[in-house]
Amino acid sequence: MLVNSQNNSACNVVEAPLTEADAQRLADHLKALADPVRLRLVSMLATAPTGELCACELPEAVSKSQATVSHHLGLLVNAGLIEREQRGKWAWFRLRHDRLALVRSALGEGATPRRTRKPVVLFLCVHNAGRSQMAAGFMRNLAQDRVEVVSAGSEPATTLNPIAVKAMREVGIDIRRSTPQRWTDELARNADVIVSMGCGDECPVFPGTRRVEWPLNDPAGQSIEVVRPIRDEIKRLVTGLIDELTGPCC
Repeated sequence: MLVNSQNNSACNVVEAPLTEADAQRLADHLKALADPVRLRLVSMLATAPTGELCACELPEAVSKSQATVSHHLGLLVNAGLIEREQRGKWAWFRLRHDRLALVRSALGEGATPRRTRKPVVLFLCVHNAGRSQMAAGFMRNLAQDRVEVVSAGSEPATTLNPIAVKAMREVGIDIRRSTPQRWTDELARNADVIVSMGCGDECPVFPGTRRVEWPLNDPAGQSIEVVRPIRDEIKRLVTGLIDELTGPCC
């Protein structure tokens, strides 16, 4: 039985097209543009035959006073959307097309398709020698390259459980090259799903990271006859998790 402590809907992990820094800059640009007068000024600069306009031409064009126009132009300059150049008595203005490109991209112009990355699954047990290694082996074999797989333990053994290795070889999966390792905060933080198999309070919990519990018997010290049903149950659970992570969203 799969017990889920978080929302059980999952898809490939969507990566935001905008970085946090770009999103902040875009928010500042949109705030600067959120005024009818400033939008009209930007539209005039965008359609100017020479790509620039003198401040002396703008008040009459937008039916505002010189002081009002100067105020709005100053806000656009401070936001980095336009540039100002003083020529004698008058200032001339032109658009910063590189800054406006960020606005256009966020609105979909020239945008690339939504980027996704493979979900990361971290399998955890106590010794990282049996259950978590079998689960990782099944996940790699069945999901192929659709899921990134990691396994670790709270008290890792020095070698794999040879009976677990034998049980997996019976179904055509070779896990002999895997090495038990201790889980770290970095491994856990990078995971989208943490699957715990009996490591109890030692298993990490991070806000926003889905954690599931698979109550499986420990194959340590057991015969192959005892380990086979554990192996088959792990395969069933892994198959279900793959369907959740790689199936159609929504």
